[in-house]
Amino acid sequence: MRLLIQRVAKASIHINGKEYANIREGLLVFLGISDDDDEDDIFYLTSKLCHMRVFSDEHEKMNLDIKQINGELLLVSQFTLHALTKKGNRPSFIKAAKPEKAIPLYNKFILETELLLGKSIKTGVFGANMQVELLNSGPVTIILDSKNRE
Repeated sequence: MRLLIQRVAKASIHINGKEYANIREGLLVFLGISDDDDEDDIFYLTSKLCHMRVFSDEHEKMNLDIKQINGELLLVSQFTLHALTKKGNRPSFIKAAKPEKAIPLYNKFILETELLLGKSIKTGVFGANMQVELLNSGPVTIILDSKNRE
């Protein structure tokens, strides 16, 4: 399971030309689920995500997590985070989980994140063609992979 996390001043998702979800200060998180992911990956990544200190304190030091700043979170499913690019120029997505496996894990990820944050999060629509707009703050962009826990 992979996360691409971006600290944002604001972010939104549009589907079919209409705004579907938006947040102000917080995290825009792209979630890629692979065919070998399970609930252990969810518990590891949601804990890391919700406790990651990427927001500035009064000394302008990245020392606060999303809960401490009462930030918002926007979660977007993105199978392309598992693109294989070693051979040729066309990415392969064979490692990305099929919807019948990915959707329950995606929904569990949402529930676990909301439980850890103590509030609802915003999401896109699994499998939809979405236009994501963001104003990256910093910029701060971090990649987490549950199979690489260094």
